[in-house]
Amino acid sequence: MSDLRGYRWIVRLLVLLAVIAGGLSALPAQAQEPDAVVITDRLNVRSGPGTNYSRIGVVTLDTPVALIARDGDGDNALWVVIHAPDGTEGWVLSDFLSIRADLNLNALPVRPAPDAPDTAEEPAADEPETPAPVQFPEGSGIPATTRSAVNFRVGPGTGYRAMTTLPGGTPVLAMGRNAAGTWIFARTGEQDGWLFAELVQLSAAQISALPVTDTLIEQAAPVDGGAGAGAPPPVAGGPGLTGFGYGAHVESFAYPNLMHHAGMTWAKRQIRFTRGAPGAIAAGAIDQAHANGFKILLGIVGDKNDVLSPGYFEDYARFVGEVAALGPDAIEVWNEQNIDREWPNGSIDPGLYTQLLAQAYNAIKSVNPNVAVISGAPAPTGAEGAFGTAAVWNDDRYVRGMAAAGAARYMDCIGAHYNEGIVPPGQTSGDPRGNYYTRYFWGMVNTYYNAFGGARPVCFTELGYLSPEGYGPLPGAFSWAADTSVAEQAQWIADAVRLSRNSGRVRLVIIWNMDFSYYGEDPMAGYALVRPGGGCPACDALAR
Repeated sequence: MSDLRGYRWIVRLLVLLAVIAGGLSALPAQAQEPDAVVITDRLNVRSGPGTNYSRIGVVTLDTPVALIARDGDGDNALWVVIHAPDGTEGWVLSDFLSIRADLNLNALPVRPAPDAPDTAEEPAADEPETPAPVQFPEGSGIPATTRSAVNFRVGPGTGYRAMTTLPGGTPVLAMGRNAAGTWIFARTGEQDGWLFAELVQLSAAQISALPVTDTLIEQAAPVDGGAGAGAPPPVAGGPGLTGFGYGAHVESFAYPNLMHHAGMTWAKRQIRFTRGAPGAIAAGAIDQAHANGFKILLGIVGDKNDVLSPGYFEDYARFVGEVAALGPDAIEVWNEQNIDREWPNGSIDPGLYTQLLAQAYNAIKSVNPNVAVISGAPAPTGAEGAFGTAAVWNDDRYVRGMAAAGAARYMDCIGAHYNEGIVPPGQTSGDPRGNYYTRYFWGMVNTYYNAFGGARPVCFTELGYLSPEGYGPLPGAFSWAADTSVAEQAQWIADAVRLSRNSGRVRLVIIWNMDFSYYGEDPMAGYALVRPGGGCPACDALAR
């Protein structure tokens, strides 16, 4: 696999060859390399420097652009003003540009941001094209289409039952909105229901023009749907996670200086719960993290062979409540519960998990409302067709099931694992294994965020890139990462953290991992940031 700089050089070369093939008349009198080239499939051009400004256009992969100005937020320009060949001019995130080597972004003139954002956040660079809507009766509403897969609910909120999931590009007729304009009352075919407004192709002006309505398809208060209907009401909680943070899963705290150098403020440890164990067993991990100057996320996982035993959910909730009393900063409730490595074969069910999550949430928040609760991150997989749903659920279907079961009421953040990438995080296609969404950083972010209608942010409790460099051949199940270099690992991790920070959709990134040493059937050391010899190229990349 070529490195990112090699990829960008090839893109630039192809662009120049294409221009030459089109005739030298397309160039100025003296041809020169463009200021920058777009390196993602589709890049939104916005009216201001942020995803909360409206989209005014789109530029596509390999488009050469001129750089006009930059934002004034610090010394490292993240948002820049571009001018595209078709005349499109506006703000884009510079992470998605290959910028000419001799061009310093910070030397661009600063352009002040518009006074205020003019629309809600939209999906990031890889927002899909929307087909033309079908014709509805004139005057009955505003025709629109769904931006991506979205739950069609009986009321305006994720606590209401989802009747179905509409695919992206589904024609709908927008007929009303809630008072805040965050939910759209719509019709598709003969069915009426509610859609999360950000996932409907409507402008802010169109949404404002819709009449306010409190129509419910079911005349009832928000309820859990599916198997999660037995979950208790949520207790009051604190603010959850505020701001953006990142850190790493540690085997020990052997490298606190490297972690601080990398700008990390978080660490993660995993605790195995067994029936009857006291929460005090987590005290050492909490105290060690705080003594080293880190916030601590504890992933608390139980025994899949015991999880369905009578009283197990209650005992697990008792345990996490005792842990919460010790003052950790966040708790992740379980781990990869969509596969039978961590949940009983034949009983994988997002509604059942939501019942466990609800009891754990209430126990945690009742003791310490400031502890953030993160839902257990599913394993990223599309293997249910090969192994059957007794053994595995595809994670996209699983998180939609959690949303339908009302899981949003029992979490501060949606847990996610991204650990199979072999392309840069800004890339949204071109993985040689195929284009299944878990191959791509944005595929993971947008799928999870949209499954909950934007009601909760995403927290990566495991994000990493595997490299065998310095260790030797990978086991067969991990051979897909054979060509990933340590330099690529370092750059991609730094890029993923930067994209997460700027996305508005991600609240926490825990890098998998800092210092694990086992390299065997599960090559954990290949994911480690600390490489053989003690160096940490990724720490340096994060520090830049």
